[in-house]
Amino acid sequence: MKHGTSELWIIFLILLFYTFNLISNVSASIHEYKNEQFIPKSNAFFFHGGTEGLYASKSSSNASPDKPLEGKSFIRFEDIVFLRTKKSADATNEMQSRTGLVETIILEVRDREKIGDAFAKSNALCCTPKLAQEKFCTVGEVMIQHNQDNPLSPLRIQTFFEGKNQDANMLPTTVEINITGMYYLYFMFCDPALKGTIIRGRTVWKNPDGYLPGRMVPLMTFYGLASLAYLVLGLFWFLKFVQFWKDVIQLHYQITAVIALGMSEMALWYFEYANLNATGSRPMVITIWAVTMTAVKKTLSRALLLVVSMGYGVVRPTLGGLTSKVYLICLMYFIATEALELVEHLGSINDFSRKTKIYLVLPVVFLDASVILWIFSSLSKTLEKLQMRKSMAKLDLYRKFTNSLAIFVLLSIAWVGYELYFNASDPLSELWRISWIIPAFWSLLAFSLLVVICILWAPSSNPTRYAYAGETEDDYDEEAISLTTGVRVMTGVRVISDSGTTLERKEKKGSALTELVSDQREDAEEDKRE
Repeated sequence: MKHGTSELWIIFLILLFYTFNLISNVSASIHEYKNEQFIPKSNAFFFHGGTEGLYASKSSSNASPDKPLEGKSFIRFEDIVFLRTKKSADATNEMQSRTGLVETIILEVRDREKIGDAFAKSNALCCTPKLAQEKFCTVGEVMIQHNQDNPLSPLRIQTFFEGKNQDANMLPTTVEINITGMYYLYFMFCDPALKGTIIRGRTVWKNPDGYLPGRMVPLMTFYGLASLAYLVLGLFWFLKFVQFWKDVIQLHYQITAVIALGMSEMALWYFEYANLNATGSRPMVITIWAVTMTAVKKTLSRALLLVVSMGYGVVRPTLGGLTSKVYLICLMYFIATEALELVEHLGSINDFSRKTKIYLVLPVVFLDASVILWIFSSLSKTLEKLQMRKSMAKLDLYRKFTNSLAIFVLLSIAWVGYELYFNASDPLSELWRISWIIPAFWSLLAFSLLVVICILWAPSSNPTRYAYAGETEDDYDEEAISLTTGVRVMTGVRVISDSGTTLERKEKKGSALTELVSDQREDAEEDKRE
């Protein structure tokens, strides 16, 4: 076990190293370009500068001389420099004022077909001498057909190389956004002689109310409300905990930990989004804490479902030989989730390819499926034990839990199907204004399941309802205790049983002890089998 754990920690460190290598910065609405290469496509070369949902600027009445961009939505270009190769610069004529062209193109996703020769069979992006005669375009430039409703879309900004200079500086420019939409930014050139050109600098994307990207704006409100919901649940649980503190079991402490982690997770995400909205950059410390808190909470939530399904504290006093297996799968799940969350939430929002994420999603999906199968397998055995022992109160409790869990699993499967359909039908993020419901649903589902567990396993004055008590002290023991108490109150004297009753009680105690020993042997054999 120790050897396996050390190997997992090595894998975890490798994943972290790989993740931080992928993350070049922690900016989101501020996209930084550090010697980025242009990619050939058709007869052009392009670099994708960013994609974000932007809301239309608010009324100009909010602006002031000190803050002219207050309430405005815009894309600002800062310190953008294009650097071509020395070979490309030397091949030009020093007497020419313009020896190379790089175009900056901003378009709304609905205008994507207005770039290039989209209405013909050709996939050409740049104007050629033949196309110049047919389309009245300029040779060496990207072909653009402007939107009749919005002549400025797609927007083209040109930057020229001069003489034999290797670099060309783009003028500081701020483009105001007056129509709500998903905007794409491309840097493109058509001249093959500029092959090998790189780009440096950054662009700043801002919505009217802050730097938070449009599709993430509703999530900040959601996380704020979710943290309040966890707070209300925590207060309810705390009152029950204090009221029946003498009757709490170990399972109650684990539920308390999950509630506290959930509240901390939602609060951290809210402050992380609020900071991103105010500054445009993700705060490294808060983001890592939020990501780690999410991974820990998800891991402990699954561990809680596992131990509850196994009957810990209800059917069995300990997990026995299963403890090491539970620890192992929890550690593996934490490692996989931490790596995935780091990649998804650090760095620029659209910097990482789908291929990179798939390699990190698959381990999480596999572990989730394994945990779900293990949970239902354990629930089946627990229900069988309780039915054989005729523990009706506990059997009813576990049946309610099993039915609730089955409903949540069916909802999860249905939502996964909807999520796949949503992503497949919206490859260009045209539905960005409602995409926030995808991550919000999973948080809401996890909270709802925790509420169900809190209701079913809430501390009460009747701990034998779910506490482990030798498995044979069910209804009979509770009735015997109440009967004895009633006799003592009524008579006020010690009742001495006759020899027959004493013998009967001894037989029952012996039977209970025998059943308890057999139950423990059965659990031990079951642990070995699993």
